[in-house]
Order: sequence, then C-alpha cells, then structure tokens
Amino acid sequence: MAVAGELAAMDAALTIRVAHIDDLPAIIAVLAADDVGGHGDTTDAGARPDYERAFAAIAADPGQTLFVACLGAEVVGTFQLTIQPTLLARGGARALVEAVQVAPTARGRGIGAAMMRFAMDEARARGAVQLALASSKRRTDAHRFYERLGFVRSHEGFKLKLR
Repeated sequence: MAVAGELAAMDAALTIRVAHIDDLPAIIAVLAADDVGGHGDTTDAGARPDYERAFAAIAADPGQTLFVACLGAEVVGTFQLTIQPTLLARGGARALVEAVQVAPTARGRGIGAAMMRFAMDEARARGAVQLALASSKRRTDAHRFYERLGFVRSHEGFKLKLR
C-alpha cells in the first residue's frame, strides 16, 4: 500500500506490507535500536534462531500479521497486528497493535502515523470493533503521538515477567 499525504515530500514512496522472512534482519535492527523498551532485542547472530522461531509462529497464526514500512527497498518501520476474537462487545473482535517501531534515522517523517493509520484500517477491514495498544510509561512522546491519533488512555496495565 502506498501512503500519501504527510509523506508526499519524501524522495521515495512509503509502502506498508506484510513482512517476509527476508525482512527479518532489518526488522531485528529496528527493534534492537529501541533504547527505551528494554526487551533485550539484539542484532547478535546468536539470537537469530529465536527471531526465526518467532517469525515462523507469527506467520503460521491467522490472527497475527507482522508488517513492515519501507521507503523504497529499505525497511524503516515495523508493527504487529493481532486480531483476537472475544465475547466482549457482543462478540466483536479486538485488535491489538504491538512492537510499533520506526528506525531512528527515519523518525519525525510521518512514518509512525502512516503505520498506525494503516493498522486502524486493517483492523476495521478484519472486523475489529476496537484497536488497543500498550506503551511503556517512560514513552511520554509516544503517548502524545497516540493521543494525536485519537487513542484514549482508558486502562491501567500490568505485566509479569515469566523469564
């Protein structure tokens, strides 16, 4: 999908598409560049099998889709969209967007907004009645970004490290 609007001034058109296994090194690099998340992502070759297993599991699950945003042939962003059936909202599906990341060299160019609008449209097209996300309390800039896109702070989140 080509994205216009705020990206019109860019040299290359932005495309957002389903990720392929060949995109994995670039996706890992984008995730590893995150200095706030603390997820332990790394470009170390020894970690590659972990990422390959996760990629295969995501690709095999019809409720999961991993996307990449590309400027020309370069992967500059990524996010994962989960469509989850639920009994809530009279059986309306819920969408969850995770791991929203833009490469540090591509930030401030509207790529994150384009990815999120794409995620919203994709979630609607897949029958979701709600799109949710979680964001670290330390990401105050990201919180303002999501609020500008219409997201509302509605829940208090909890997590428990299992390993």
